[in-house]
Amino acid sequence: MIFHLEHLNPADRYRILTPLVTPRPIAWVTTVDSQGRVNCAPFSFFNVFGSRPPLIAFAPGNRDATTPKDTAANIGQNQEFIVHLVDEPLGGKMVQTSASLPPGESELEGLDLKMGKAETLSVPRILEAPVALECREHSTLHVGMNRLVLGIVSHVHVRDDIMSDEGRLLEDRYHPLGRMAAPDWYCRTSDQYEIKRPD
Repeated sequence: MIFHLEHLNPADRYRILTPLVTPRPIAWVTTVDSQGRVNCAPFSFFNVFGSRPPLIAFAPGNRDATTPKDTAANIGQNQEFIVHLVDEPLGGKMVQTSASLPPGESELEGLDLKMGKAETLSVPRILEAPVALECREHSTLHVGMNRLVLGIVSHVHVRDDIMSDEGRLLEDRYHPLGRMAAPDWYCRTSDQYEIKRPD
């Protein structure tokens, strides 16, 4: 079976690609607008892409053909954002923040999440998240109708119970959710196994 993507509309390309390239990590991103209002939204076009410098990238789309979503607009205003990783207890609340709300209205309203200060950013972080990455925008690339935000990570917040005192991840305690097929499918990462790499 072969799909010629150049002959398909964007919705069909999305329908074919997203259930095949899985699981995808989820970036649960907080930003603030010029009036200090907090926005929060999840994105599964996301990953870490290097350590020199520590680089992440994610792809916030548009509300319509010409209007960027609040996340992209806010980053364009102040170049700051925090990426949170989502574990299973936070999954339902993360999905609730994917609702399409009017600009300036916070998706966090009524979700009973605690917000805390970042080390160096004006953007607050979600304290219940197992991991939070404080980021400053490096650049934003536009490829066709796609927008790719590149961020440099300055600080990493890790919940105490998932990392040893020596800074080693405790694999049996950290189980982030993965994104599967759209619109409603996710996976757990609690069933992991090891394959030794060659010397």
